[in-house]
Amino acid sequence: MNAIREEDFIQSIADAFQFISCYHPLDFVQALSEAWAREESPAAKDAIAQILTNSRMCAEGRRPICQDTGIAVVFLKVGMDVQWQTRLSVQEMIDEGVRRAYNDPNNKLRASVLLDPAGKRQNSRDNTPAVVHYEIVPGDHVEVICAAKGGGSENKTKVAMLNPSDDIVDWVLKTVPTMGAGWCPPGILGIGIGGTPEKAVLLAKESLMAPVDIHLLREKAANGATLTRAEELRLELMEKVNALGIGAQGLGGLTAVVDVKVLDTPTHAASKPIAMIPNCAATRHVHFHLDGTGPAILTPPKLEDWPQVTWKPDTQSATRVNLDTLTKEEVAAWKPGQSLLLNGKMLTGRDAAHKRIQDMLDKGEALPVDFTNRVIYYVGPVDPVRDEVVGPAGPTTATRMDKFTRMMLEKTGLIAMIGKSERGPIAIEAIRDNRSAYLMAVGGAAYLVSKAIKAAKVVAFADLGMEAIYEFTVEDMPVTVAVDSTGISVHQTEPKKWQAKIGKIPVVV
Repeated sequence: MNAIREEDFIQSIADAFQFISCYHPLDFVQALSEAWAREESPAAKDAIAQILTNSRMCAEGRRPICQDTGIAVVFLKVGMDVQWQTRLSVQEMIDEGVRRAYNDPNNKLRASVLLDPAGKRQNSRDNTPAVVHYEIVPGDHVEVICAAKGGGSENKTKVAMLNPSDDIVDWVLKTVPTMGAGWCPPGILGIGIGGTPEKAVLLAKESLMAPVDIHLLREKAANGATLTRAEELRLELMEKVNALGIGAQGLGGLTAVVDVKVLDTPTHAASKPIAMIPNCAATRHVHFHLDGTGPAILTPPKLEDWPQVTWKPDTQSATRVNLDTLTKEEVAAWKPGQSLLLNGKMLTGRDAAHKRIQDMLDKGEALPVDFTNRVIYYVGPVDPVRDEVVGPAGPTTATRMDKFTRMMLEKTGLIAMIGKSERGPIAIEAIRDNRSAYLMAVGGAAYLVSKAIKAAKVVAFADLGMEAIYEFTVEDMPVTVAVDSTGISVHQTEPKKWQAKIGKIPVVV
């Protein structure tokens, strides 16, 4: 009968969340590398190159892959014969491990968890509590999976109660396009089928903890082996989801998913529950066992295991932009899909800052910062360590700011915005009406982006923590014109082009 010591368990959890913050699973890196090699869309290929370069940089520098270092999720399989040498509950031990990991001064992670979610929404400051799933199983050891799930991908979770006769593939193919690109493809789709609604969602989440192995399933099928229905679904959905032409970051291309996972369980005769959860380009999870002999030992991957893909600013074809002298006329001249390299000073702001700005304007109060002819970057950076001016600082999902867009453009003097993924109809309409533009930075390249930031200071709303308004000074920060001043959105036009080019699924006009 093995005894799991309190300190061993806590330290293992802390080490695991530090580990996954900066190391992609190598199976995912290899899948991304293969996707990059076969990609034909220049925009998508460039985005994957940024993600792969960022991944290797994070492994080298021991810094987070994404500025959204995720909500802590832990799956536990506890052996029935295990003894615990602790005064704390399992939840308390996990939370202490998360607390240590996220406040580690050598690699501080971003605290994103808010207490009182329906009320004050106050940051816990240490990313606790974790979400823990328990299973009691035979044996005398503890199996642990730690995962960090970012809000951009979690927010795209879909669940439905299908009729027993409804087709699962049809539902997935209709639903995936409604998710937009805020989940930062290329990534993985996890699908849970059966049980009850909450069981289907849990299965979908659990499926994402497995390695990328669709290539092994293809070999199995090619060798004539009998497949389960879940395995058949994986292969069919892998082909058909990519045939939608969504591509990396929703820019159009050959690969939106590098694997599709399916777990199922028996269900009621009248029901067919289904859930779908994406894992983003910052896929992060690690698996270990504890048997009472000490804390988990997590071995970092070797840098030579990363592909030799190195992204650098394209100073030949990209247009350099001086943010300090930018005019409305220049913004109006940008074209959809145009590559820009931004230089100069920009402001930042996310949900909480936008809400506070709106409240101040409604009350007739003066804003603490002047947005006239400025550009705003939707970001909540990680705190800096050592000689950094800012930690990883990739874009957050822009659609969350859609309802504030017209207010910002018409009442503050703002002339352009930067975020990730697409904009919705109300934002596009406001952009067109005000001859503004929306620029897209690559989600999943946060550390790479931070290297373009040469200075950073909080200029307003310091109490909001990572949601405060910063002023960044940037040099050659790469972005793409995603919505131009006429309202043309590359996230609408390019996937349709690639879906037609791939030619396996009819394009619905």
